[in-house]
Amino acid sequence: MYEEPQRPEQQPNQQPDRTEHGPLAGFTVGVTAARRADELGALLQRRGAAVLHAPALRIVPLADDSELLAATKQLLDQAPDIVVATTAIGFRGWIEAADGWGLGEQLLSVLRGVELLARGPKVKGAVRAQGLTEEWSPSSESMAEVLDRLLDEGVDGRRIAVQLHGEPLPGFVESLRAAGAEVVGVPVYRWMAPEDIGPLDRLLDATISRGLDALTFTSAPAAASLLGRADERGLLPELLAALNHDVLPACVGPVTALPLQARGVDTVQPERFRLGPLVQVLCKELPSRARTLPIAGHRVEIRGHAVLVDDALRPVPPAGMSLLRALSRRPGWVVARAELLRALPGAGKDEHAVETAMARLRTALGTPKLIQTVVKRGYRLALDPAADSKYADV
Repeated sequence: MYEEPQRPEQQPNQQPDRTEHGPLAGFTVGVTAARRADELGALLQRRGAAVLHAPALRIVPLADDSELLAATKQLLDQAPDIVVATTAIGFRGWIEAADGWGLGEQLLSVLRGVELLARGPKVKGAVRAQGLTEEWSPSSESMAEVLDRLLDEGVDGRRIAVQLHGEPLPGFVESLRAAGAEVVGVPVYRWMAPEDIGPLDRLLDATISRGLDALTFTSAPAAASLLGRADERGLLPELLAALNHDVLPACVGPVTALPLQARGVDTVQPERFRLGPLVQVLCKELPSRARTLPIAGHRVEIRGHAVLVDDALRPVPPAGMSLLRALSRRPGWVVARAELLRALPGAGKDEHAVETAMARLRTALGTPKLIQTVVKRGYRLALDPAADSKYADV
């Protein structure tokens, strides 16, 4: 379980981090996953990210799920013509749960006599590990391709069992039923709200306050749960605004993205629906969105909670990052103290707070001349003269 990251403040005599830093250094990424959260968090941290984890849901244990038991008995009493296996962990869990109920051999016997479709290579591996053989598996790992095959074959009057896996299958079951099939859903595991809602609320607050640079989703129920919790707290408009403008929503695949897309939120997704490719998307997207400026003869890249000054990673306190972002919106232009004061979170009305935060920012950057004081007016970034025309109308 990952705790909320503490953003370090650089001490006056602290040397910049000139060690090799990962592509996500200086960024904070939220993780909503309940399952494999440690694996995803470790992948992100190895690439330099700070990670804030809060499970957006919890999984009902398979052996305790009466709905799965009822569906399994129904299929044993009346065998299906086709079984669609959608996830490896779900298929394995189904067999293990059936074993626990003393129904494992009966279920395997039924599955040997049906047309078994497996969505993707991992599911094929789980099927074959049970001594079974799939009839077919799509190369795309897409449920849409599975649906197309079934409809092309013709399903009128056929009994089809679909292994559900906690995520919606939009239009899949409805299309089969409309084509005349009898569909039996097999709820391999169910999602429920987390028992302790506190971490999820902290993750929600961090998203709205822009304390995160990206938020990851590995299941549609997790996305739906976060949206639902925001709605319960009256914070849904603020959450949608953050995800649409400042916090990058990254989903492991298109099905996971559906609840967000339904709310008008665009997401980034990897081509392969896996954790590794999801992290690689973030490694590409987040640095590309960072503001890079030529300032006082240095290359300055402004990241989420740190700055790269000539590739030296320099952690910056939150107040300093707020000032730096305000200055970078109009690089080279003078920004008045009153405007900078408004950029400081909870600063009140005393402009002395700007001077204090600015002194700490300069110390953190390690190069005081990056920011110039303009007497009686405010502060400006010391943009290199050659870049003045490029940023003149920003």
